[in-house]
Amino acid sequence: MARDTCDGCGRTVTVAGGIANLWTFGEDDGSEGTAMTLEFENGSDHLLCYPCIAALPDEPTDADVARLEQVDEETSRLESS
Repeated sequence: MARDTCDGCGRTVTVAGGIANLWTFGEDDGSEGTAMTLEFENGSDHLLCYPCIAALPDEPTDADVARLEQVDEETSRLESS
């Protein structure tokens, strides 16, 4: 599983799939990532951890991603404007 950082809060994340897990089977098959890449309507994309995804509004923008911050290991939030 590839490791990277969340574009929102900066926490270390794992991305499911990829060539590293091509021949791995069973419990550690690489299907359990902690982040997803979201593509916005303007064509930009952001690798975000699940807590940051949960903190985003229904129609997020790049500005919303820039306002994300980590609260603790399981929670993120949007900074106050």
